[in-house]
Amino acid sequence: MGKPKILPPTYFLVAIVAMIVSGLFLPLASIIPPFWNLVGVIPFAAGVYLSIAADGMFHKANTTVIPGEESSQLVTGGLYRLTRNPMYLGFVLILLGVAILLRSLTPYLFVIAFVILIDRAFIRMEEGMLARKFGAAWNAYQRTTRRWI
Repeated sequence: MGKPKILPPTYFLVAIVAMIVSGLFLPLASIIPPFWNLVGVIPFAAGVYLSIAADGMFHKANTTVIPGEESSQLVTGGLYRLTRNPMYLGFVLILLGVAILLRSLTPYLFVIAFVILIDRAFIRMEEGMLARKFGAAWNAYQRTTRRWI
């Protein structure tokens, strides 16, 4: 397979910029009253925590976080007991937080697009690689742990 040319953090940053630009300059509708949008800090902070903690677990296990590179370990403990993709879930929570902070309906379109893109372009490929490398261990993990939440 090989490493994709454009990695998830690039798509994540593009989504944030697109959300901010569209939310400020092309808002479809303001759906969250002023000050209530500050609730967006909660998913934003949770997403930052999830992404950093999950990345740290991969580094501690001495395995790669780069899609398309072969993993040396199957990480199934800690956050990975709750979701198979805490880093991606963290990205989505950050995007959701930004969307809430922007108050407009428009940014949510980018959250949905990001989830679909990550699932189709990265998660399916990564899970196929893990199934080939770790076989029965991966199958057991996959049966007991959800892809997202």
